[in-house]
Amino acid sequence: MKEVELCSQTLYSRLMELVYFSHGGLLAELNGKGRVNPNLFVEGISASDVHQGMLGNCWFVAACSVLAGVKELWHKVIPSYKEQEWDTEVPALHQGIFHFRFWRFGNWIDVVIDDMLPTCNGKLIFTHSKSRNEFWCALLEKAYAKLNGCYESLDGGNLSDALVDFTGGVSEIMDLTTMDMKDGAVRKELFKSLLKKKEGHALMCCAIQASSESEMEARTDVGLVKGHAYGITAIRKVFLKDTRLFAFLRGKEKIYMVRLRNPWGEKEWNGSFSDG
Repeated sequence: MKEVELCSQTLYSRLMELVYFSHGGLLAELNGKGRVNPNLFVEGISASDVHQGMLGNCWFVAACSVLAGVKELWHKVIPSYKEQEWDTEVPALHQGIFHFRFWRFGNWIDVVIDDMLPTCNGKLIFTHSKSRNEFWCALLEKAYAKLNGCYESLDGGNLSDALVDFTGGVSEIMDLTTMDMKDGAVRKELFKSLLKKKEGHALMCCAIQASSESEMEARTDVGLVKGHAYGITAIRKVFLKDTRLFAFLRGKEKIYMVRLRNPWGEKEWNGSFSDG
């Protein structure tokens, strides 16, 4: 893997000039630096791999995290992934290109990119993995930026767009503010609907709408961030009868739970069942 290496004296404004169309165009001069033992995947692919960088593209990163949880779907987006993996024994096999596919207007579109990635002070500046030697999400982001014109086009977007582009499916939006969530029957039906979709390999994300600019990225009392996208990584019906929680929850035999993942990899939930 190569990276676009920017010296430590480079200002953020200069960095944006290099990668944003509206600040003067795409990268013109690339200074590639090798990375020791680079990999497309490190110990497989998982939702916890993906972390948001400087771009305001939590919608894309959240969609990536849920894509990673469905093998049948990410195989379509990252085709021939075994052939694209870096071979440490035969590095000459790597030709410096990667192949991705996205659904657009009724067809799967092939997107091929080189292996240059923008960095600052030796670190990837946009989407990156928790492992410094894993690059599938950074390369996927670059391919998606190419499909949409540039990285800047990903700064602010729609969750539904990314989910459709990754699957070729039909997007459905469920607005919880229109439902009576105090009604137990309504909550139960909502959970059953989400569980059925999840078992059918649907990719799901969620967000809390901010009512004003000042509310953007404000934290709620339970730690959720307004105006921010989350990936839904699991939906479970948990039976409690033979657990210590049975008495604690006043005899409830089961509870319905939804697990979210924040693309930032921080600012955790601090409500019920949190680890804080």
